Amino acid sequence: MLGFSNLSLSNFLFWATQKRWFIYAIIIGLILILLPHPKGLSDQAYTSIVILITALILIIKEPIPLPAIAIYILLTQIYGGIDSADGIAKAFMNDAVFFIMGSLMLAVVIIRQGWDSRIALGILKITGNKTSNIVFGFLSISAILSSFIGEHTVAAIMLPIGMTLIRFTSSDTEKVKNLAAAILFSIAYGCLIGSAGTPSGGGRNVIMINYFNQSGLSLSYFEWMIKIYPFVIIQIPIVAWIIINTFKPEYKILDSSVRKLVIKVAKSRSMTGRNTITVMIFILIIIGWIFFSETFGLGTIALTGVFLYILGGFVRWNDLNKHTHWGVIILFGATISLGTSIRSTGAALWLADQVIILFGSMMEMFPFFSDLIVILITTTMANILSSSATVAVLGPITMKLVPDMMHIGLVTAASSAFGYFTVVAAPACTIVYSSGMIKSNDFLRLGWRIGLVSILLLIVYVNTYWRFIN
Repeated sequence: MLGFSNLSLSNFLFWATQKRWFIYAIIIGLILILLPHPKGLSDQAYTSIVILITALILIIKEPIPLPAIAIYILLTQIYGGIDSADGIAKAFMNDAVFFIMGSLMLAVVIIRQGWDSRIALGILKITGNKTSNIVFGFLSISAILSSFIGEHTVAAIMLPIGMTLIRFTSSDTEKVKNLAAAILFSIAYGCLIGSAGTPSGGGRNVIMINYFNQSGLSLSYFEWMIKIYPFVIIQIPIVAWIIINTFKPEYKILDSSVRKLVIKVAKSRSMTGRNTITVMIFILIIIGWIFFSETFGLGTIALTGVFLYILGGFVRWNDLNKHTHWGVIILFGATISLGTSIRSTGAALWLADQVIILFGSMMEMFPFFSDLIVILITTTMANILSSSATVAVLGPITMKLVPDMMHIGLVTAASSAFGYFTVVAAPACTIVYSSGMIKSNDFLRLGWRIGLVSILLLIVYVNTYWRFIN
């Protein structure tokens, strides 16, 4: 009996050690709940803020899997009396979640079809063998593609292309470590830059559009592109230059490696009729996003494409089920529901008021200062959380800071792409880091340069170009 008790105590202590940040989060949450509520906050609004704080602790420290954190967010909203189970479920499952689900499934289709080889050949035909041009080409293509099919998809497609080119240059990783860093970061940061360009570039954009709709605002696919895409184009050559000059690749010309890759791609099978059909379906999806997203929703159109691929036998459901990250979908839905609760309970307005109290005079004296505050807060959060989670949480708050909710909402969405500093800031960063050829401190080494430039550029951009087109 004593042995059983000792074993049980030992198991409990081990569990408590492993899950200590979960315990800390719960204790902090309980203490905050028991404290007097700030003036101007309803019980529901205060509870939603407490849930936000505890959720941030759990997401940052990750003592339990992210899908479990998502379930925690959903349950605490219900048990905390913020809304009924049906109300939370309605906020959880919306078009933004449909889009995330559909885009992850489309990523599986693209990889299964082997489109990466075709893309590689196209890049090299354009760039030639000069290293600086290849870096610029990888960054440009990654940015353009991620604008339409999502950063994680593009990073997954481009990584094997970049790795093959690096290996063809030299099998000794020490001899090509700077070259590897330049190519891999051009993929990751290209994906980040491009993801802000269109509503279909990432889940965070769809989330922001959802918040616009809830606020009675309307923004079409083309209108988003007109406002944001020039900023994408401006960043591409600047970021490419910073990458090249930060890492200074060992090889200036990749003649032999490019020839090897071209030969490899040329030996692959030519396009078949079925391959052509898959491309046509994807083109139809993009056309649907551009012209019909306001009517049917980006998520609905993405899932329509997935349905056509399954119906045509171009992908098996088993493959989709196996390779679709369902936990990510649950997490996105949960953070969106929490963001909705923060908005609907009045917590967003209260938090925005606190920011105004702190910085209100500066905002009045310098109109661009509100943009700066939002960009800095969003960038910081995006490098701790995922960009989509950041927008889901901050979107309702920042939109209350200034009368022009559309302006500040787009600033929030655009700056959420500045996940340059950490490995976990964005899926594209995590994907290239998985190559084993770049270190976590490389992100900070390069990221602070690009982050600083991007922040300054965005402030200038929104206070010049946006004023001109409006």
